[in-house]
Amino acid sequence: MNVWAGARIAIRALRVNKLRSALTMLGIVIGVGAVITMVSVGAGAQARVAEQIASLGSNMIVILSGTVTSGGVRLGSGSQLTITEDDAWAIQREIPLVEAAAPSVRGTAQVVYGNLNWATVVQGVTPEYFTAREWSMADGRSFNPEDVDGAIKVALLGQTVALNLFGDTDPLGQLIRIKKVPFTVIGVLGRKGQNAWGQDQDDVIMVPMSTAKRSVVGGSQAKAKAVGAISIRVRDATTMKETEEEIRDLLRQRHRLQPYQEDDFWLRNLSEVLQSQEAASQVLTMLLAAIASVSLLVGGIGIMNIMLVSVTERTREIGLRMAVGARGRDILTQFLVEAVTLSLIGGAIGILLGLVGSWAMAYFAEWRILVSSESILVAFGFAAAVGIFFGFYPARKAAGLNPIEALRYE
Repeated sequence: MNVWAGARIAIRALRVNKLRSALTMLGIVIGVGAVITMVSVGAGAQARVAEQIASLGSNMIVILSGTVTSGGVRLGSGSQLTITEDDAWAIQREIPLVEAAAPSVRGTAQVVYGNLNWATVVQGVTPEYFTAREWSMADGRSFNPEDVDGAIKVALLGQTVALNLFGDTDPLGQLIRIKKVPFTVIGVLGRKGQNAWGQDQDDVIMVPMSTAKRSVVGGSQAKAKAVGAISIRVRDATTMKETEEEIRDLLRQRHRLQPYQEDDFWLRNLSEVLQSQEAASQVLTMLLAAIASVSLLVGGIGIMNIMLVSVTERTREIGLRMAVGARGRDILTQFLVEAVTLSLIGGAIGILLGLVGSWAMAYFAEWRILVSSESILVAFGFAAAVGIFFGFYPARKAAGLNPIEALRYE
């Protein structure tokens, strides 16, 4: 008996007890649907982390002000600006592994255009900032060294700010007021989206750093060169650790720190932070898939149970088939095909359930979902494997029956 003939016989046998067959498939349906949904959620989380890594810029190191001890009292992190523009230029000049080092200052302000206003972040930056952050322009031009040297009152708008102040109107060449100071819009930044901490990176206005210090953020004359952060782009991702150590040694030397003194700055390797999040999301995906796979195992046990009952109910039929010439492998094939058919039908329904469940979670919970063909194929293949594994014992038991005893069975 070939497989196709066995499949036809199996389907006829399953149609005799439709409700029992449907309940038997339920475990496989739920298992396959749960696996696809959970893997889609995990894959969506991984894709989101990958987007965050790309939005921050690859091979990024950020330097922030650290703790300072004054008169025996340790001040809080960032309470004093301990890094300067000169630190950034020294890093870029003296460490060959660094492609760009960009100092920046940061503040908040109410921005006004006509009768509209918007509260946003204002950052003072240099042209190197856009190289370090891999931030492109959507429209207009970026800053040039002359804008920074001359403290020119020009501004670049993030996508969120441009939308809230100008809507569909072209902002290029328009005048906006930041803390009552007029600025000319010369460009619109490309979209970045949210960062790893959920902040909207597009809700920002960039101005030349010299202009920001004089007109927006302010600063004391005693620390005119102080900055809030330094963004660093490393040439090669494989040298991140080495570059980090060279930066630390250079800054400790420049800040005249003794060996027993702590760093008065913080180094943050953003790629490592986000890669740790990615690894955690991968573990979560595997955990969710493992939990969902339990349903497949339960469904397989249900198939074995029903197939054993079917063998008992159809003992006389098996004996009759053997009496007219059916061999043991024919009986084995028949019952094994029945088990696999149950699994495959349940797997197909489970795929539809998983796709609907993934869509529902994306729509109602607003989660990022990424359904891959690989997860569908793996879930479907696993369902078939469950049918073969759990259907083999009942099929073997049926094939091993004695024809004479089977015919006598009441």
